Amino acid sequence: MPKRGYHHGNLRQALVDAALELIEAKGPMGFTLSEAAKQAGVTPAAVYRHFDGREDLIAEAAKQGYEIFCDVMEHAYETGQPSALAAFEAVGRAYLAFARKYPGHYISMFESGISVNRSPDLAAVAHRAWGVLERAATDLSVHIPENRRPPASMFSAHIWAMSHGVVELFARNSPGNQSPFPPEDLLESGIGVYLRGLGLIPPDR
Repeated sequence: MPKRGYHHGNLRQALVDAALELIEAKGPMGFTLSEAAKQAGVTPAAVYRHFDGREDLIAEAAKQGYEIFCDVMEHAYETGQPSALAAFEAVGRAYLAFARKYPGHYISMFESGISVNRSPDLAAVAHRAWGVLERAATDLSVHIPENRRPPASMFSAHIWAMSHGVVELFARNSPGNQSPFPPEDLLESGIGVYLRGLGLIPPDR
């Protein structure tokens, strides 16, 4: 690909797109800025007009990933009604779907070591994503008397961790890890067992 220089199109986004491809292929620490520049068709020096370094580039990929992630989660929550349980389960399935469809973004967000507090914009959008799951958890527990109600932030964190575990072990083709059940079924059954244990859904559900 010929060098096009930093004047062409939207170089910032072209570099993010290049980084996402490299992250998916090589991991977040498996590529250099020079490789990202080459993939985008520009000189390495042009990269520094937009990013301070590789971590800055990965952080932008993570921020864009969280923006997509929020939209996916919020859509799942809204369309998963009419019941609070259905909405909660829909959010869990959306997590798996996002990880499959946007692997480069997912890795940037959760496997790169980039802190969500690296920038105010990244922190804000990550907090928004967390808020969707916590809102779904709050709706699910509203029927329980307040003095016996588990904190929504606690069990939403547990469900997030469960979702992440299913993704890492079974939903992204991790070598050597195969399940006799679809990841969606694993997550849904795990959520059911967990929520019954907390008394959030009846045992005969």
